[in-house]
Amino acid sequence: MESQKALHFNFKRIKMNFWDQRYSQSEFVYGEKPNEYLKSKIAGLKPGRILFPAEGEGRNAVFAAKLGWDVFAFDSSIEGKKKADRLAFKNGFSIDYRVEDLEQTDYPASYFDAIVFSYTHFPEAKRRFYHQKLSAYLIEGGTLILECFSKNHLNFQKNNPNAGGPKDVSMLFDLDEIKEDFADFDFIEAYETETNLEEGQYHVGAASVIRIFAVKK
Repeated sequence: MESQKALHFNFKRIKMNFWDQRYSQSEFVYGEKPNEYLKSKIAGLKPGRILFPAEGEGRNAVFAAKLGWDVFAFDSSIEGKKKADRLAFKNGFSIDYRVEDLEQTDYPASYFDAIVFSYTHFPEAKRRFYHQKLSAYLIEGGTLILECFSKNHLNFQKNNPNAGGPKDVSMLFDLDEIKEDFADFDFIEAYETETNLEEGQYHVGAASVIRIFAVKK
């Protein structure tokens, strides 16, 4: 049991070190502009409380703050928080940004009006549990916005090393599986598509993504 705990701890430490190293660069590695799908969907929503899991450098969270949302975010990377705080200050806003992983995260049930998954990929064994844990924080009638890489994205990675995303197919998304994760939602949009990304230096070029816009029942 102790060896299993140690292995889990070491995995988390390696993962955090990877993101701390990436986000420690002076430039915003995924850019300062929000994700285009998020931008298109949030525009028609009435501002309230919104949650950004695994928010990284804060580009989406700060954009939501500009629109009048009360913004909450978390990520395992302290370097990500530093960048997010810097971006928020630059734009004259503040966001509630915690440094923690999803095992630690604990918000009140039915607290948020919206939740955004922007390239938030979890290990396959934990994915459904994490999605359902986070969706429990949404109010009835709350909005889910999601854009993440599909399993078909591996083909794009082969042709373009800057396309981004996990290299492990088990970490990529299947549309039917994701819809099952959020079975207590009405899907306004749920589809897989090809798009061209221009998000900093690590999301560049053609990509295969899954997009979901849904409302909690």
